Amino acid sequence: MSPRLRILLGLVLIAALIAPLLPLALWSVARGWFFPQILPANWTIEPWMQAFAPRSEIPSALATTTLIALAAAALALALGIPAGRALGLYRFRGKALVELALLAPVIVPGIAVGLGIHGVFLRLGLTNSVPGVVLVHLVPTLPYVIFVMSGVFANYDAEAEAQARSLGARPLQVLWHVMLPAIAPGIVVAGLFAFLVSWSQYILTLTIGGGRVVTLPLLLYAQAGAGRNDQAGVLAMLSLGPGLVILALVARQLTGRGMAIGGTR
Repeated sequence: MSPRLRILLGLVLIAALIAPLLPLALWSVARGWFFPQILPANWTIEPWMQAFAPRSEIPSALATTTLIALAAAALALALGIPAGRALGLYRFRGKALVELALLAPVIVPGIAVGLGIHGVFLRLGLTNSVPGVVLVHLVPTLPYVIFVMSGVFANYDAEAEAQARSLGARPLQVLWHVMLPAIAPGIVVAGLFAFLVSWSQYILTLTIGGGRVVTLPLLLYAQAGAGRNDQAGVLAMLSLGPGLVILALVARQLTGRGMAIGGTR
């Protein structure tokens, strides 16, 4: 494929990704955009000023969404790295069933998962709380982390750990100086994806949070349903921000380069 054709295909792909976002961006700086106008008649930054006004719910929702996504990503990594190591390095009976079970939360509709977990969390006192929302976000985030890390460990050279132990390294030293540096790019990718999946959750947050834990997706759906297109546009832009940043950060890692020692580069 010629360089010009690659550039053309890249521009077409970027245009296809950006085109659906343009109306949202325009709504966030428009006042009275009605059919058949191609562009808004009046431009204003008032929607953004209203969004960050002292009485606005958006700053608080932004902070809550960030806190929940960071906590969910951290917990998913803590649980997903050991599980990914087991799936990536070892062969055992029933491995295919384990992988299928991990895919189940992704396949099953979110509302069904949320309603099933709601009864358990209600007895544990975790409903209508941030900790409960963080824990339920593990349902969609943990499978992503496990499968990313299993791919990382599939290319990981475990003999490096044996060599370090033979030289007198302790288990924590092997973990800190051998394994973690080797799988660090994979951890970054898995953590960023977990953050993004948690950031965009609506059904699970509403089901377990009960409307008391207010996040950006909840406000976005509420404003869109109320016909507040200007505020919905602002919320959509805020919601898309992390995704665009994460896409830029992991673009190199998605090519498969440098995921772990022992793999091809």
